[in-house]
Amino acid sequence: MAKVVLAYSGGLDTSIIIPWLKENYGYEVIAFCANVGQGEDLEPIREKALRSGASKVYVEDLVEEFVTDYVFPVLKAGAVYEKKYLLGTSIARPLIAKRMVEIAEQEGATAICHGATGKGNDQVRFELTVKAFNPSLKVIAPWREWTISSREEAIDYAMAHGIEVPVTKEKIYSCDQNLWHISHEGGDLEDPWNEPQDHLYTLTVPPEEAPDQPVYIVIGFHSGIPTSLNGQEMGPVQLLTELNRLGGANGVGIVSMVENRLVGMKSRGVYETPGGTILFVAHDELERLTLDRRTLQMKEQLASKYAELVYDGNWFSTLKQALDAFVDVTQQTVSGEVKVKLYKGSCAAVAARSPYSLYDEELATFGADEIFSHKDAEGFINLFGLPLKVRALMDKKRAGEK
Repeated sequence: MAKVVLAYSGGLDTSIIIPWLKENYGYEVIAFCANVGQGEDLEPIREKALRSGASKVYVEDLVEEFVTDYVFPVLKAGAVYEKKYLLGTSIARPLIAKRMVEIAEQEGATAICHGATGKGNDQVRFELTVKAFNPSLKVIAPWREWTISSREEAIDYAMAHGIEVPVTKEKIYSCDQNLWHISHEGGDLEDPWNEPQDHLYTLTVPPEEAPDQPVYIVIGFHSGIPTSLNGQEMGPVQLLTELNRLGGANGVGIVSMVENRLVGMKSRGVYETPGGTILFVAHDELERLTLDRRTLQMKEQLASKYAELVYDGNWFSTLKQALDAFVDVTQQTVSGEVKVKLYKGSCAAVAARSPYSLYDEELATFGADEIFSHKDAEGFINLFGLPLKVRALMDKKRAGEK
């Protein structure tokens, strides 16, 4: 019997895929569930996969690898998709797919399977990763094949096969959670005129319910990577977990947006990224202190391209690797501390310091200093404005010749 490795979460789609694969392909199904910090006990998911018909289940803890090798590179790059989305789902899929390929090779499987829809971005992220590591593997995407056309019909299929699923026709949001964020789509959110309801939030309290007093925290960085909180050294998982708690308690990190999917349509999603929002704000402030103007400007331009590559599933592309090399060079001096103020949904960097700071108080002061001569500005402006002066003179000359 041929084997297939299924990316399994225990959610609606992947729960019904196991019997569907057996009925339609006759495959032996090996389920793979990755712990990327979704905050739930995965042992029941293992048991559920076996009850649903899987012959074998892999449940693996990939949280630290996820934060270190996927979250932190995006943070260092300053990559934000369409100015709002911190790429939470986008960065987890390449890690999961890469491990699926390794399991497929280990088990002698000939195919992998995912539960992404034909309208979504995840299908591309899974499949580009497979192509990057083992293009001979067959990819099965049931949402592009079966006759099920809606989540309501998927629920009916699950009920007919005696499979418990974590959604109902009344609460039909599609959610994806890891240690970086949680996303919400579907249901009433599909109408962009509908404001997200407070009951939706999982990691974050509504800003109106956050404490009435601000909370100040200090985050330490070394070469662009966060390493401490309030002076206490922490590992990557512990640090992000604590920032999620602090940010969530203060209503930080809620984003509602209409985004442009890779497949050509717009979709509406609500994201909660409390710890990630704090880290992005702090990291950005430290870069402003430690990077020169041209480097900072170029990095901001490339950050948009970096975000697009990640969003589009090109994590293992040559261009992404080249941009990583550029980013790593820029981060050599991004070390220091940033003080961040959290208050009712807002997150602001209010102070920063670094041994590599390019800010010179004596040079920046409005008082007297020994470095800068105000008289030098006249020559600088004359040279800097020379092209404008020449153009004006030539325009005047041409006007006089008419």
